[in-house]
Amino acid sequence: EVQLVESGGGLVQAGGSLRLSCSASGFTLDDYGIGWFRQAPGKEREGVSCITKNGDTYYTDSVKGRFAISSDNPKNTVYLQMNSLKPEDTAVYYCAAIVIPTGYEVTITTIVPITSWGQGTQVTVSS
Repeated sequence: EVQLVESGGGLVQAGGSLRLSCSASGFTLDDYGIGWFRQAPGKEREGVSCITKNGDTYYTDSVKGRFAISSDNPKNTVYLQMNSLKPEDTAVYYCAAIVIPTGYEVTITTIVPITSWGQGTQVTVSS
């Protein structure tokens, strides 16, 4: 059974850091990339960062220089290190296996999640 479980969220003051974890089962990181997405109240879910199965990383502009995605393939886990957090980073964060449609350049807006959404992990940044 394919499953991804997010963890590591919490309440942090602006400027603080958190590390999110995405533990995958039912497939390996050698087969699929992983994307991190977030959804703030009243807003659509958006892509935040992704790491392809080749290890290439991509970020949405608002988190570049602050967030870093990495993978530990033996543990089948992907991490999102979030530094210099801002109140606008407050959201529920989700991870999903991703694919890139044929013929499309890899960007944070072209990745397609192919696994069901889990419960996510809440990140709250206070000002």
